[in-house]
Amino acid sequence: MSLTKATRIVSIARHEGDLPPVVRDDAIAAEEPLEIRVGGRSVAVVMRTPGHDRELTAGFLVTEGIVHRREEVLDLIYCRSDGGQPEENVLDVVLAPGAQVDWARLTRHVFTSSSCGICSKASIEAIRGQFPPIGRPLAARREVLASLPEKLRAAQAAFDVTGGLHASALFDEQGNLQVVREDVGRHNALDKVVGHAFFAERLPLERAILLVSGRVSFEIMQKALAAGLPAVAAISAPTSAAVEFARASGQLLVGFLRGGRMNVYAGTLSA
Repeated sequence: MSLTKATRIVSIARHEGDLPPVVRDDAIAAEEPLEIRVGGRSVAVVMRTPGHDRELTAGFLVTEGIVHRREEVLDLIYCRSDGGQPEENVLDVVLAPGAQVDWARLTRHVFTSSSCGICSKASIEAIRGQFPPIGRPLAARREVLASLPEKLRAAQAAFDVTGGLHASALFDEQGNLQVVREDVGRHNALDKVVGHAFFAERLPLERAILLVSGRVSFEIMQKALAAGLPAVAAISAPTSAAVEFARASGQLLVGFLRGGRMNVYAGTLSA
């Protein structure tokens, strides 16, 4: 991710102890809206950190069950303003001839904030039934999982500058880092990772491990399942709905992955 796109410089007053405040510049995480269109039709507005917008859009459509295969998408194009210049906050998905879109499903996607995921979802039961459970569970090794947070942290370039971005990363079964993406929104960071796999034609991610820097919600697990991910690990805690979803879907779910310690909420580890 380009740090120029991911950050903004603002003037702040720094207070420390009894010393007079010091005026200085500070780097903060960028947050801007991205309007996602499909065939010219607006389907969502996502509050995100600019960068990897094509991946974010593709991942969003995959994890919402709108597209499934790379060949369904011809291109993703930034729309042009009245002056003819590319508008970097409006991205239009050009579908391949014959690709089918369930427009009724898209009508509920009005606004996605960087904190809540999709707002105004349909019923929870409707979401549960979108994607099949994991057919081949993954029993990750404890020593592999324990090594992942340090590798993720070392790859968080934008977080180093701002301290204000979430991250999602994919690892193989041996713990090798494959891709990491950062964003002000937890859900966006995961969609960017899924979008990367979509363009690389690697979906479903049947033998990969997902590591997220924050907590794990129901929707994080749902998005992981949409990508075929059998294992999800987190630096922080899962919610009760996330644990219930992981157990029903056959996913490994590990939380509080810190310094060799971890809690296994669903699935099992290998020896």
